[in-house]
Amino acid sequence: MITEERIQKLPEWIKRTLIFLRRMKVPGTMVYILISLLATIWFLVRVIPKPARATYPCMQVAAPIMSGFVIWILAITGSAYAFKKAKGKLLEARYFAAASFAALALFVGTLYTLQSDAKTGTGTLDVWYKPNIPLGVAKGMYPGRVVWSHNPKIASWDGKTGFWWDDNYNNQKETDKLLKETLTRLTNKQTEKAAWDKLFSFYNKTTRNKDQGYKTGEKIAIKINMNNTDAHESNNRINANPQLILSLLSSLVSEGGVPQEQITVADPSRFITNNIFEKCHTIFPKVHFVDHNGGDGRLKATFVENGFIYSYDFEKQTRGLATCFAEADYVINMALMKGHVSQGVTLSSKNFFGCIDIETDWRKNAHCSGFSQSREGKRQYSVYPDFMGHKDLGAKTILFLIDGIYGNKFVDGIPEYKWALSPFNNQWPNSLFASQDGVAIESVVLDFAITEWPDAPDMMYSDYAMEEMALANDPPSGAVYDPERDGTKLNSLGITEHWNNPIDKKYSRNLGKNNGIELVPVELK
Repeated sequence: MITEERIQKLPEWIKRTLIFLRRMKVPGTMVYILISLLATIWFLVRVIPKPARATYPCMQVAAPIMSGFVIWILAITGSAYAFKKAKGKLLEARYFAAASFAALALFVGTLYTLQSDAKTGTGTLDVWYKPNIPLGVAKGMYPGRVVWSHNPKIASWDGKTGFWWDDNYNNQKETDKLLKETLTRLTNKQTEKAAWDKLFSFYNKTTRNKDQGYKTGEKIAIKINMNNTDAHESNNRINANPQLILSLLSSLVSEGGVPQEQITVADPSRFITNNIFEKCHTIFPKVHFVDHNGGDGRLKATFVENGFIYSYDFEKQTRGLATCFAEADYVINMALMKGHVSQGVTLSSKNFFGCIDIETDWRKNAHCSGFSQSREGKRQYSVYPDFMGHKDLGAKTILFLIDGIYGNKFVDGIPEYKWALSPFNNQWPNSLFASQDGVAIESVVLDFAITEWPDAPDMMYSDYAMEEMALANDPPSGAVYDPERDGTKLNSLGITEHWNNPIDKKYSRNLGKNNGIELVPVELK
């Protein structure tokens, strides 16, 4: 099956061919045949001269398309042959033989249908986890607390007209309200000002042993997710929410007392598009915007050599860490709620990958195996504890936010999946998640994603990375996590568990226990 997610991982010339075919209104079956044929030729041309290329991520995307195409051809030709033989035997009055060939034709067609269903993931995901078994050590002023705020008045895009991020379809005042309520409920404070003071002072007391809040001159780096960009020009693919970024900047400056010039909004691995830059720069002209290429008012990312080194010795790896994060006093991680091929979801820990010196074209990067869980459930090294435990990334983070206003089932593409789960009731999720515990917030959002997108790619065992983070001092894989390479292993990076069920959404602390996650739902009317 050719999904939109797989299409985005194919070479640009195949994607452009698909766009052309769609514009010419070529029938879907013909599009399927042509794109599958091109993917098959591309796979064979690349792999036959050098079989090792079959392990490349792009080849692993093309392989299922090729195999599905071959099975489709065999099914069509096999069914046609069997039906032809059945007709001949019927004319010869050999009824048993005719019935046998007819049955064979139906069997081949059914076999292809079942294979297609398996490829598209229409079956129900097997639940491999057990509820309410906390692992790790909860973090935060209220340990393990995750706030989930829902405001159905924000997003009203119809999925067809204009861009999902247009101001016409996104209520800025309601987005401001969503952030305010999230911050105050996370900290149990009445005002945003008091909430920010509590966040800064808690971090300083527990991390720096200083009894102080934010001090003038201290720098804040905000990591946003702009994964689906290739230029400064705005597009309609799922990326960071412009209204939510503006809400965060307004809150930090007006309520948190942070001078504009001390704030950097960054995605050093991608482009910050005009819909974000122009909206925010107009109101906060002194805020710095850092992206991979710079220009058009953005600053070009620079990197500290050997600023980030994985705990695992890969043959090739990128080691540069963005200077704006290395020099920051505090970090805010604003991730997106969406799925991702190979690891099920891409949330806070994956968002940090964009802070290191990688290319905007993922095909040019030296990839390592630690981004994906084993599909057989084998315990293995994961890169995510290195991100979340690194001194300039997770260790500096005072606030984890996950934007679920739209979200997306796949890593790429246009937001198109409204949510059936209560209280969304077939509307956009319109949600924001917040926590001081980076593992807890990922665990909660994963539970939402598994429930809503059970057929999304690679959901199985997607929580294993969270268990590695929660138990980083003694992980199930047996790996040694030491991203500073100073001989000191990481301690637990937070708490993980699954809720009791998708209806009640209760974690251990919600059930009266003294350990685990506490989910605080906030419903805005």
